[in-house]
Amino acid sequence: MIDLGIGSRVQHPGYGEGVVINVKRHSVLITFMNHGTKEIPLEYDGLSVLDKVEPDADLVSLWDIEQTLVKVIKEYVEYPEKVELGNKWTGGKVILQPADTSLTVKEIPIEALFRKIVLIRDRMRTLEQRINSNDKLEDEEKINLQQYITKVYGSLTTFNVLFKNADDQFRGEKGKE
Repeated sequence: MIDLGIGSRVQHPGYGEGVVINVKRHSVLITFMNHGTKEIPLEYDGLSVLDKVEPDADLVSLWDIEQTLVKVIKEYVEYPEKVELGNKWTGGKVILQPADTSLTVKEIPIEALFRKIVLIRDRMRTLEQRINSNDKLEDEEKINLQQYITKVYGSLTTFNVLFKNADDQFRGEKGKE
């Protein structure tokens, strides 16, 4: 059974020399010079210890910290979530037909248009969060800005037909309840 702390140097029979970078409940993550990071079960007995670092008494692993940071970053940074295009639109295209017949028709994959619409929605949500969490704005200013955002959402409800899931759609003033 492996009983090593983060920073311990080890020798693996197949991967060579490595350093323990994370300790999990049932395994350790070791970064090897020529083989990258590998997850080794705690039961594995083929490691030779070159330089042992005692395990921390604190059981919070780097993995736990990383997962917590990812959650925080997703909440406060523009991190687009996965939003699905409705099945009937997959593979479709948007055709922009100018009134002037001497101009060329423009075709855009509907997926490209949909991704742009989702980006607008995500950025509007981020803007909304930043306004609501801004301690320099008075409540009345926050409400006024929020009303503009709601109107933008209302203007974009035309595109709701593209969304596979109703929960992902835009909601304007009429959709607020």
